[in-house]
Amino acid sequence: MDEILARLRAALKTAMKARDTAAVTAVRAALSAIDNAGAVAPTGEAGPLAEGPIAGAVSGLGAAEATRRDLGDGDIAALVWAEVSERDEAADVYEQAGRADHAQRLRDEAAALRQVLDAGP
Repeated sequence: MDEILARLRAALKTAMKARDTAAVTAVRAALSAIDNAGAVAPTGEAGPLAEGPIAGAVSGLGAAEATRRDLGDGDIAALVWAEVSERDEAADVYEQAGRADHAQRLRDEAAALRQVLDAGP
């Protein structure tokens, strides 16, 4: 998991320094998708309720923290490839609608993500 995430974070840093807005947008979206996929749905079970001004508050350090799902390299790669295909499909739609400028931006974003994925071993 650390390898692809490290490449994405390095790509974000490089894109920010280069002021490449398409790459920054794409990499941030991919990192957000990975974070969202790692979130675990709440079970409704909370820690002990605290007595105090906030009804239903949990007490104790980290009592409200939820564990996150561990994603493997395959899971992360699949999420990033889904982001790439989503951009490619949207670019085709924009192209058919006569919005070549938006289509090109989406293709640039997809290319930035492909570059990160192809940089692996």
